[in-house]
Amino acid sequence: MQITFRSLPNSRVKSPDVQRSEKWLGYLLGPAGALLLNAVLGTYLNVYYTDVLKLTSVWGGAFLTIFPMISKIIDAITNIIMGYLIDHTKTKEGKARPWILLSAPLLTITGILLFTVPSGSETLQVIWVLVSYNLFYSFAYTIFNMSHGLMVPLSTRNTQQRGSLSVFNQIATIMMSGIIVALIFPMVVMPMLGVDKGKWITTMCILSILALPLTLMEYFFTKERVTLEDADKTQQSAVPYRQSLKAIFSDRYMVLILLYFLIYTVGTQFKNLGLVYFCNYVLGTYNDGITQTLISVVGGIPMGIGIFAVWPLAKKFGKRNLTMAGFVLYAIGSAICWIFPTNMVLVIIGQFIKNIGGLPCSYVFMALFADVLDHMEWKNRFRCDGVAMSIYNTIAVASIGIVTGLFNLLLAKTGYVAPYYDAAGQLIAVQGEAAKSAITFAFVGLESITAVLLVIILAFIPVEKYIKKEQEEIKARKEKENELAENNQ
Repeated sequence: MQITFRSLPNSRVKSPDVQRSEKWLGYLLGPAGALLLNAVLGTYLNVYYTDVLKLTSVWGGAFLTIFPMISKIIDAITNIIMGYLIDHTKTKEGKARPWILLSAPLLTITGILLFTVPSGSETLQVIWVLVSYNLFYSFAYTIFNMSHGLMVPLSTRNTQQRGSLSVFNQIATIMMSGIIVALIFPMVVMPMLGVDKGKWITTMCILSILALPLTLMEYFFTKERVTLEDADKTQQSAVPYRQSLKAIFSDRYMVLILLYFLIYTVGTQFKNLGLVYFCNYVLGTYNDGITQTLISVVGGIPMGIGIFAVWPLAKKFGKRNLTMAGFVLYAIGSAICWIFPTNMVLVIIGQFIKNIGGLPCSYVFMALFADVLDHMEWKNRFRCDGVAMSIYNTIAVASIGIVTGLFNLLLAKTGYVAPYYDAAGQLIAVQGEAAKSAITFAFVGLESITAVLLVIILAFIPVEKYIKKEQEEIKARKEKENELAENNQ
């Protein structure tokens, strides 16, 4: 099976080398719309469900526990399908980029549907939440995220240029999650929205619409140079899915980096879900506009420093070694916050240490993942980018679903009470000690443990030692194949 797209708009990128416009428009500004929408949803969609729609008690707390898990099973399946489709797509614009183009309008439509939950019966709301959630995450965002995630590995084989693109790509993520969502939203937007459903809908519709033109920009200002190396091999047969899976799970580096990603995602997702609740109930007061902003500023400062510092350090010491050292600091900072969760000064100090430690992982992971993909091509003589990315995203979505369900179960079982207005019109938002302890563990406790595990795993992924030699061998093979093809014509 081979998928083709006819009459696709041409990329604006023509150069065989990565250009400045490609970095700024294709990897920094272009992905910003979809990443902003996803970052807002990752932090606040659960708050919308618990505090605005007040779904915490539906089915005795079971709905918000079970529905994310079931939805992410569906999402995992669609990620596998999407990986297969990408690997079987052949166009003059590459195999991943055409799907970015398709995802642009889908993100806008499904993003709006997520929040326009009709008022009415509980059953109607439950059905709408189930359907809209899966249309966004299992369909629209899966298409975008799978194709977007492959752009750095498929952009070029030049490790320096690829590392630069990885940094620019991550800057886009940090700008959205570390500045707008973490600073502007808690300080300006959330106090304005409160628990007013109409204001939530208006704000989220604007963000959903913004994703459309920016995602189109990513399509036009990216280029799949690695894919296009084989553009003239019209008779090349696609690698069977089973063969790609076997190659992935028999490669030690790939298995370890996927395990690394799983553990990191679990810890990060618990932290992301716990952030708003921690600031509202443990460290500060509900939507005070200050607490979350302070915590986020402390996180944003290291990320800003990292733009200039991480890649030079990674080139000197190695991506893996720098990331390992970072996670040591990550564990220490998280532990400080866990031990002193109500002390603002110590939490800020702990968060600063932790976020300094998290810089290498944030900026260079995709470049390290790309090295592993090249290593697998050298080892197996074929690429399996789509299948590898489908497994990568399946891990992400499945763990997110499980973590979201477990987090909501923790809230329900520890007596979480949704904010409400009393007879005098005063907003009441107070939690018991059990709920606050669960929220604290989710936000800072678990990552103290996962950081140690990540250091151990990274110690067994020395792929950088051999990647230049392997890339040279890949290049030599392709040149020999091209010579043979020319001689046979």
